[in-house]
Amino acid sequence: MGKPSDQNTGQATGSTPAAIAAPATYGGFLDEYKQRAREQWTADPCGSHVARDLAFGTRPYFDCIEDFRYGVYATWMKDVIGFDKYPGKRLLEVGCGTGTDLLQFARGGSKVIGVDLTPRSIEISRQRFRVYDLDGGFAIGDAENLAFPDNSFDIVYSFGVIHHTPDTRRAVSEFHRVLRPGGRAIVMLYNRASLYYWTSLMLRRGLIGGELFRSSTAEIMSRHVEYSESEARPLVKAYTRSEARTLFNKFDDCRIVIRQLTREEFGRLGRLLPRASVRWLGKHFGWNLLVTAVKAG
Repeated sequence: MGKPSDQNTGQATGSTPAAIAAPATYGGFLDEYKQRAREQWTADPCGSHVARDLAFGTRPYFDCIEDFRYGVYATWMKDVIGFDKYPGKRLLEVGCGTGTDLLQFARGGSKVIGVDLTPRSIEISRQRFRVYDLDGGFAIGDAENLAFPDNSFDIVYSFGVIHHTPDTRRAVSEFHRVLRPGGRAIVMLYNRASLYYWTSLMLRRGLIGGELFRSSTAEIMSRHVEYSESEARPLVKAYTRSEARTLFNKFDDCRIVIRQLTREEFGRLGRLLPRASVRWLGKHFGWNLLVTAVKAG
């Protein structure tokens, strides 16, 4: 999720449209879970571990992160999310991380702002847009308390973020508030009905590894889900499709697709599985619930 002070929201790279200019200030109490999130993504900026051998902040550095995200880790993302489908639309990404996805929306013609709880992420995202000579606004911000007026955006996008914040329902309510009537929320949440949750976390870590006898399921997820070289252990939650629909019950036309399963999750057996089988399993038992919901017009 980002470093300077909470009051330093940064400036847009290039010319940010006035209608979506970032708020001038951000304040608010960071409770323990939010502080853990800050520590986690300050120490380990999203995706940066794959580019550690390259010069930080350079085009090859950012290209490496991007190539891994869409070419190796989540090959489905560009087709399913459709980064180029919103030209001219005002788009807010909540939890922009190192700006990988936000950059794709900007390339597709969206007028973008990225907010993140972690100042370090805002620094990196701003540098990324500078490297590619693209316009974007950036601000330090909290998903539960967005510092934007009602009806400000056409699209609110948040990928793998609000399952780390304590009051996820409040965050979804904030998305609904800042969207204009007819606007769209595109949000990824972790899937509790996934193979990863039940086999890797609950079976391998929990039962076989014995962690369920001394830890809660929440503690197991906090310990193992996010890549980390720190001991921050951020809050991690997972949802069923039904629970996700309930979170978005203020919205109309809520649609959910399931994705994200890799051969590596099957260990040695994964090498023997046909790609078509892995894709099928990913669509039914993947780790990501991608929610698309429309605010009533």
